[in-house]
Amino acid sequence: MNVVEVSNGTRTVIDEELVARLVARVLEEEDVRGAEVAVNFVGEARVRALNREHRGLDEVTDVLSFPLEEWEAPAAVAASAAPDLGDMAEAVVSGTGGPPLLLGDIVICARRALEQARGDDLPPSLEVAVLLAHGTLHLLGYDHETDAGQMALRQAEVLELVDWEGIVVAPSR
Repeated sequence: MNVVEVSNGTRTVIDEELVARLVARVLEEEDVRGAEVAVNFVGEARVRALNREHRGLDEVTDVLSFPLEEWEAPAAVAASAAPDLGDMAEAVVSGTGGPPLLLGDIVICARRALEQARGDDLPPSLEVAVLLAHGTLHLLGYDHETDAGQMALRQAEVLELVDWEGIVVAPSR
């Protein structure tokens, strides 16, 4: 079983249980079992500071992923397979036991997500679901900057399988 911890430091009302189920489902679709992920909803100042500190970009962004391990995305990713998490994660991924696999953190700027949803005429819950799937795939080693579209394809595939309606309960408290 995958464990997803969700924290919301914003005024946007988020269904944290639904967020946890969505991320857990993406992990399951990637054949990952026994992993732990943290999801944090933050404001613009916090995501800007994190983006500046970790990526050298002094700007607000929608989602950041902070993997605890650097997974090598093998040639198999080009064949639309999940990235290789390495020998240390073999027991966890196969579901045969082992310690929890600490994948990392996903940070979402709730305000930016809502703005993007409005700008693209999308339901806010769908936009947040896209960011959650995107961030989760990054934790697993997918990289849209180098993979010739495989991550975007996989992201679209998993979004068809998850329940995203109702993630954003209300834009602000």
